[in-house]
Amino acid sequence: MIDHPPHAWTPVPGFPAPDSSPLDFDQHQHWMRLAIDQAIRAYDQREVPIGAIIVHDGQVIGEGHNLRETLQDPTAHAEMIAITQAASVLQSWRLLDCTLYVTLEPCPMCAGAIVQSRIPRIIYGTPDPKGGACHTLYQITDDSRLNHQCAVLGGILQADCRDLLQRFFAEQRAQGKK
Repeated sequence: MIDHPPHAWTPVPGFPAPDSSPLDFDQHQHWMRLAIDQAIRAYDQREVPIGAIIVHDGQVIGEGHNLRETLQDPTAHAEMIAITQAASVLQSWRLLDCTLYVTLEPCPMCAGAIVQSRIPRIIYGTPDPKGGACHTLYQITDDSRLNHQCAVLGGILQADCRDLLQRFFAEQRAQGKK
């Protein structure tokens, strides 16, 4: 198991500064720690350590961690699993009034699913320079040509999220894996 010390919000270079109160940041950090717990579960299963939770009315209604290797399913991303669970709980594909917390900036597939499920808020830990679709490479969740846009905040517990991913990939390289 990985221990993760509490860290504050870290600005993501080039991304808008948040306009949230300190109370919001405390709440964001609380929920992000639960997403990190999901990422640790992935890590313990030798999956890429990405975790996600969906919060509705102060309750976690969906959670997931990467299971691509375990399920041999390219769509088994943390966000996709959490979205499916949340839709089941709400008995609706519209995840209105929900917030998605995820340890890594969503990829294009997940960003598309987020838009399709009408999630209004995404909070992520660390940007993804190779596949981020909210800020870094693409802005799918903020594209006015689509029928839904999301408010996005990056950098919550960024160091914890980044360090877990870096540790995992360093171990993979040391074992001669891609």
